[in-house]
Amino acid sequence: MFPILKKEITTYLSSLVAYVTIGVFLLVLGLFLWVFPDTSILAYGYAGLDSLFSTAPYLFMFLVPAITMRSLAEERREGTFELLLTRPLTDLQIVLGKYFAGVVVVLFALVPTLVYYYSVYTLGAPQGNIDSGAVIGSYIGLFLLGSAFTAIGLFASSVSKNQVIAFTIAVFLCFFFYSGFDSLGGLFSLQTLGIQSLGITEHYNSVSRGVLDTRDLVYFLLLDALFILLTLFVLHRQQQKKFINTVFLSTLGILFALTLFTQRFFTRFDFTKEKRFTISTVSRKVLDSLPAPVNITVYLQGDGFPGGIKRLQTATKDMLSDLQAYSHSKLTFVFIDPIKGLSQDQQKQAFENLSAQGIEAQNLSVKTDDGVQSKVMFPFALVTYGDKAIPVKLLENQSNLNTSPEEKLNSSIQNLEYAFTSAIKKITTGGKQRIGFTEGHKELTDLQLNDAMRNLSDGYLVGRINLATIPFDSLRKVGLLVIAKPDKAFTELEKFKIDQYLMRGGRVLWAIDQVSAELDSLKGKGNQALAFNKELNLDDQLFRYGVRINYNLIADINSSQIPVTTGDVGGQPQIQLLNWLFYPVYIPQSTHPIVKNLDGITSQFASTIDVLDIKNVEKTVLLNTSPYNKEIKTPHLLSLMALRDEPNPKDFQSPQKITGVLLEGKFISDFRNRPVPDSLGEKIEVLGESKPTKMIVLSDGDILRNQVGADGSPYPLGYDRYTKQSYGNLTLLMNIADYMADDSGLISLRNKEIQIRLLDRARIRSEKLQWQLINNIVPIGLVLIFAVLQFYIRKRKYAR
Repeated sequence: MFPILKKEITTYLSSLVAYVTIGVFLLVLGLFLWVFPDTSILAYGYAGLDSLFSTAPYLFMFLVPAITMRSLAEERREGTFELLLTRPLTDLQIVLGKYFAGVVVVLFALVPTLVYYYSVYTLGAPQGNIDSGAVIGSYIGLFLLGSAFTAIGLFASSVSKNQVIAFTIAVFLCFFFYSGFDSLGGLFSLQTLGIQSLGITEHYNSVSRGVLDTRDLVYFLLLDALFILLTLFVLHRQQQKKFINTVFLSTLGILFALTLFTQRFFTRFDFTKEKRFTISTVSRKVLDSLPAPVNITVYLQGDGFPGGIKRLQTATKDMLSDLQAYSHSKLTFVFIDPIKGLSQDQQKQAFENLSAQGIEAQNLSVKTDDGVQSKVMFPFALVTYGDKAIPVKLLENQSNLNTSPEEKLNSSIQNLEYAFTSAIKKITTGGKQRIGFTEGHKELTDLQLNDAMRNLSDGYLVGRINLATIPFDSLRKVGLLVIAKPDKAFTELEKFKIDQYLMRGGRVLWAIDQVSAELDSLKGKGNQALAFNKELNLDDQLFRYGVRINYNLIADINSSQIPVTTGDVGGQPQIQLLNWLFYPVYIPQSTHPIVKNLDGITSQFASTIDVLDIKNVEKTVLLNTSPYNKEIKTPHLLSLMALRDEPNPKDFQSPQKITGVLLEGKFISDFRNRPVPDSLGEKIEVLGESKPTKMIVLSDGDILRNQVGADGSPYPLGYDRYTKQSYGNLTLLMNIADYMADDSGLISLRNKEIQIRLLDRARIRSEKLQWQLINNIVPIGLVLIFAVLQFYIRKRKYAR
């Protein structure tokens, strides 16, 4: 085999045709990757070689057949194949020698593309900001693809003596095995058969990301062995020899058995630096225990998106592919453009239908050669299980003005695993945890909590709890107790039940307003109202647990807007949106998974929180004000007239104030060494110290309240109907529920970190032509230098 291998490589690299073929391959590849804007690495803006590994397969369909077309066809046409048979070589050794020679030549053609890696490495911001591990893994995928195409090309070369015919057959077979099965799988009658898995695309796309799955490796090995076997079969038929090769057939049988084995037991090697394609144990458990099929429809599909949205598309597809790998074929997904090919009336109806499912369209400004064009996109997915469906938001809307579009996009990609796994778990889980909202103290109404309770009900059993009447045994079954903006004092009996519920490991979300202040009361006569302190009878209990909600109000320059009548023209009031300092917007800075990468949180008339030093209790600040805030003591007279004056930032420079805190650990009972309330009508053992548990304290209950329209219809939680802006309040609540009521560790998925790898845009603008020339000339130049050296060495060798 080795003499054949050496002969084939020497013969091919001694031919001018070889260098022309490889040169054309590198030229076309260089134009696609560095010049043409739709596939250009420079236009993509990210420090990676994704374009190389998505473009190269289509060029391989022509390069590899051009390399292999002469392997057997020319031998048979010139009659030299019979001479080979007279040597002490078997047909298998001949075929394998030519096969491995073809693979080596393909590798030779890929070596100059390392110039692209150097270029991206140099242009990174900062320099060297490229995931080398992912590139190595992707090159492994390209090598496996080249080996498969080589086996196909070798087979095509065996069926004809004409090189052109062999080339044509090889191109057709390469294209069919790469894309044909995907096209067949798209037919309606074949969609459920999973025929796409027989094609190369699904397996190559998996490996080309930088992840080597043993199932993909076995697929390529089996494909190589299949076409080498077919090549031997054709050669034996041409020689009128009986085709028997026990060793090879045994090898093929072992590979088939290995294929079946790896479908059940497989492992994956993630070459990426952050292991971003490694699915967590939590997600694996969720996918492994799916009771029935789950279908996911992704609406982020279409052409003409900028590089960032393309990256989100790719990341979403990668994540779903990774989740699908652990679902035992119970998870399926599809990408669609919901308005493609529709008329304007049909598009309008499609918008309404999608909006009813919680999927909102977003307008995207895309720069083109003709200027800026507006494009509609739907950055959502819909998870369907039976007759239930949950929308998944793919693109976060960061309210922080200091957050760059790249950071916003990266945080969205980091959140994909949590978003999909959380939705799948909620929609498929039968035994749901209970979440109870207290009532009886003038808390937020069902209408004001409509969106909160509706979204929580997808994964939990949600209802109201009256602490005065509920039996304690029933209260203990509640996974999370939510106290949402009470306006009436708690009795000692109710406080005792909360306390002993907590002592037994219960979790509590306190969303407390210490000050009574409402915007509606300001819009009356005089545009003034007094903000006064509430008497909730909770101070001693919260103090014992380690927090104190102060009797004050926060005025923060970083605030949301309210509509204010600023004049009257022609009998029509003039409405203007003005920043209301008492509606702070919190930009989460903590890396805790509850608030990590979260949009801004809007609140109304919030107070400050003091955290006390309590033994065995860990405190984590979740929400705080901006550095431009002012603390206002209450009672205080509020007036809309203050909106006339522009706030002076110097007057608002103050240390950031805590407005939301997580407490975890063992709490001391507020009823320790105290008698139980006289009104307690059941026997409850008083525990002086709690089991390890947790609570969250928010200094504003309006964080959980959705706005209500004039017709009485509720808006989504976190959506401001006046400014048309969405905040992260709903996501905050869902994260709190997952962290507090779900012990599966699902919320830990939000800790996933993916580094942003960008190209130096300033350098690209000034050096664009230079790098285009380097990456189009240097690879071809390297091939020419090798050709000249090889010609010179051969000339000297045979001149002797």
